[in-house]
Order: sequence, then structure tokens, then C-alpha cells
Amino acid sequence: MKFGIELVPNEPVFKIAAYTKAAEEQGFEYVWITDHYNNREVYSTISVLALATNKIKIGAGVTNPYTRSPVVTAASIASVNEIAGGRAILGIGPGDKMTFEALGLAGEKPLTAVRETAEVVRELLTGKKVSFDGDTVKLKNAKLDFADPKKTGVDMNIPIYIGAQGPKMLEMAGAIGDGILINGSHPDDFKAAAVQIQKGAVAAGRKPNDIDVAAYTCFSIDDDTEKAYASTKPVVAFIIAGSSDVLLERHGISQENKKEIAGAISKGDFKDLNTIITDQMADRFAVVGDFDECMKKAKELEKAGVTQLVAGSPLGPNKEKSIKLIGKMISEF
Repeated sequence: MKFGIELVPNEPVFKIAAYTKAAEEQGFEYVWITDHYNNREVYSTISVLALATNKIKIGAGVTNPYTRSPVVTAASIASVNEIAGGRAILGIGPGDKMTFEALGLAGEKPLTAVRETAEVVRELLTGKKVSFDGDTVKLKNAKLDFADPKKTGVDMNIPIYIGAQGPKMLEMAGAIGDGILINGSHPDDFKAAAVQIQKGAVAAGRKPNDIDVAAYTCFSIDDDTEKAYASTKPVVAFIIAGSSDVLLERHGISQENKKEIAGAISKGDFKDLNTIITDQMADRFAVVGDFDECMKKAKELEKAGVTQLVAGSPLGPNKEKSIKLIGKMISEF
């Protein structure tokens, strides 16, 4: 199994670059930077990361089809790829409700929008003129003048990962994605997802094993197990509050639990979350614990079909220490 790291650019860009360089030195193969309007802009951030590193693959995880044109997305990731010498990767997903509400966007037809965006981006990265008359994307002779590898010397065949959660998006991701980014931390979620991914892949004449299935986990590791769990509980609270009823039922979380957690979040009672969010809840929605516990959970995810484990927020009570501990996992995996 490969390892990646998710970093949120809510800290200075050069600090994110330092974390990324440390991750590269520890053996991580991927770094994913989240794309939210209220944080540092993702493509300028990953351009800095490209200059600060040598081997690690660098991507946006994930861009949505609504806040920027697919043409701009294609130009942005192609520019990063040139800077990085061919190390760019791209995540495309349907986006999140909170962003759309804040920006006055409808976020309509997410399945169609993600599929058409992925298709158009791939076409544009060939350097050819692209005309497209879709339901959500319409182009007429659009072209990236610099995408031709003959001009740049850089391969623009950039892997596209689909951010997917629900069954229909997972099925489509299996049909069109080079990889799939799934917000999940428990083997049960990936066993369920595998059915949909295989269905989409087989229908498209693809081999499911050719698709990189990435667990975009809530991850918290520390020598002190209690600190590791305490660090992850605020993140787990937001995950539960935003999860579907089907997902919560799978993990034994009642509607009463969800309402209590959502109420605490809305009031800003984050101290209460340490009591409301039990260790059992954290175990269902996070990879959390000391080295041995996290190693065991990573192995269980691998058995469930995960081929890339992305260690996401919060990483642990101390990011630098957590990166080193995960590096030890990588070396012993």
C-alpha cells in the first residue's frame, strides 16, 4: 500500500511546504492539498510545494466543477505539472454544501458535472482543440497552447482521481477515474464501496485492480493514545454531523447522537465534544491511536481493498511528530 498525506492550507504556505518536504523524506508518495475558498488558493500553494520537493506527487484534493471553469482547472494543474516535472495529480469531486451556500452556488447535477469536467480536463491536457456540448460544460475550440509535451518536454497525462462517497458517484468513479478518493477510515466503508467501484469499472470494460483506491482518512497518531484520541474528536464530530443516515447506521450512530453532536458544533461547545464523541465513535470514523494501533488499522484497510492511505486532519496532536511516526509505519509496512 502507498501512503499519502492531506494538508489543509490554513497555515502559511511555506509551513505547508515544510510539512510536505518532511513527508517526502519519510517516504510518503503523495500530498493532497484541500481546495476551499476560505484557505490559501490550492494551485498557487501546490506550485510552491512542487519547487520545494523532488519526488512526491502533488495534487489538489479535491477541486469541484462549480467554483472554477474546467478550462481554468486544466490550465492550473498543467502549469503545476510543468513546474513539478510531471508529478502533478488532480482530484475532482462534487464539492461541499457549506461552500455552495456561502458562495451562492447551486451545485446542480453533481454526477454529470464531475464526469463532464473530468472528460474535458483530459481532452484539454492533450493540447488539442476541444469542443464540448454537455449539460454542465460547453466549449468551442478551447485549447491549452502549452499542454503539448513536444513544447514543454513534460508528460501531461495527469492522473485524475474522483472524490466519491455515495453509491452512484462511486460507480461512476470506477468507470472513469484513474483513482478514487473516499472520505472514510473504516474497512466496512471500503467493503461497501468496492461493490460499486467494481460495478462501474466492469461496465466500462476496465479492470478494478487498475484503479487506485485511496482512503482519505481522519488520522491521529501519537505515543500517548489518549492524546491521539482527544486530537481527533473535533474532526470526527464534523464528519458525523455531515454524514448520511445510511453511513451512520452502518456504524451504529443514532439520529439522536447526530443531533446532539450537531447542536454542540452550532453552539461552539467543542469541549463538550470530547465527552459526546466516544472512543468507539472515533474508531469508526478515524485511524487513531499509538503506532501499533494505527499500523493494525492500516493493515485492515489494505485487506478491505485500499491501495493508498491518505493521512488527513488532524494527523495528531503534533504534526511534525505524527509525520515521523507515519514514516516509521511506511518503512515497516
